[in-house]
Amino acid sequence: MRCQIRRIMNKSVFAVLLAGVLWSGGCVPPAEVAQPKEAIYHNKMGIAYLNEGKLQLAFVEFQKAIKMDPNNKEIVYNLGLVYFQLEDYVNAGQYFRKAVTLDPKFANAYNNLGATHMQLKQWKEAVEAFKKALANPLYQTPEWAFYNMGMSYYRLGDYDKAVDAFKDSIRRDKSFSLPYYAMALAYNRLEKYGDAAEVMERAIEIDQDYRGNRDKKIADIRERLYTAKGEEETDLKDYLEIMNY
Repeated sequence: MRCQIRRIMNKSVFAVLLAGVLWSGGCVPPAEVAQPKEAIYHNKMGIAYLNEGKLQLAFVEFQKAIKMDPNNKEIVYNLGLVYFQLEDYVNAGQYFRKAVTLDPKFANAYNNLGATHMQLKQWKEAVEAFKKALANPLYQTPEWAFYNMGMSYYRLGDYDKAVDAFKDSIRRDKSFSLPYYAMALAYNRLEKYGDAAEVMERAIEIDQDYRGNRDKKIADIRERLYTAKGEEETDLKDYLEIMNY
């Protein structure tokens, strides 16, 4: 059983896939059965609270679970998710790193570790984490890791590699609008203005929030500019430039 939460960070700057995966234990001696079963119960409760946005209740449940089963990679990972959503990125990174230590092929944990590095503006470290997520051929949502990696390259100023990563994301999911928006930004920096305008139009067309409504997109960008700062403000202004507004 698997439950997934997708959060869009900064409303199109980058996205991170958050996923809580229920742990399934193997055979254990009878004397040890009660404790893992309780850990599973508290982990399941924590995931339910996490999906509902009740972060403190989720945190309590995962803390109970990890005391009973401290080396369970899923519980460790889920605690990282709570810290990430609480914007405590230092602790989030610690738990994601522990999760990948317990399972070096844990792609979701690598993806979220990369997203944590992005929040801390550690772009090179983010790229390496996304590469490790993508090294697992069984990773079910590589389009997110490619997109996040592209945004990390973009922040590093390596626009050609950013475009390549966005293209890889789109190849995995042609209905995924975020890499189109991001690729427009990269093409704009590369002074490929026609390409930037073309992919921007494609993004608006497949974005379920707009479905080709260009005027609505422009109005939303202008509204967000009132409160945007830093990189987000720059990105929004670049979008308007690409759309010739």
